[in-house]
Amino acid sequence: MDAGATIRAITPIAAASPAAQPGAARATPLPLASHPDPAAVAAAARKFEAVFIGQMLEPIFATVDTAHGPFGGGAGEEAWKPMLVDAVADKIAAAGGFGLAAAVEREMLRMQEARQP
Repeated sequence: MDAGATIRAITPIAAASPAAQPGAARATPLPLASHPDPAAVAAAARKFEAVFIGQMLEPIFATVDTAHGPFGGGAGEEAWKPMLVDAVADKIAAAGGFGLAAAVEREMLRMQEARQP
């Protein structure tokens, strides 16, 4: 299957769209769990905060000049630096982060509860 066919197969097409054809892929919402798993919601919120922190740390790490140090620079450092940033961000988030995870978790639970029948 070519990449174009894959994209067309998963692209939602609105029913009123003139491009809608019989058998075309339709976007359907995922079924909601009857009761959201609080541990899964908390984990997702912590991961979101870790990604956010990583995005904030990335420019900081990019400005550190390690090429002139005795152990820095090179292709190895460039390859591993994003993983270091992610690890530091995960540790910051696990230690409480900026408090963003708690707010995200509350909002995720509120939104899920509002969608319950």
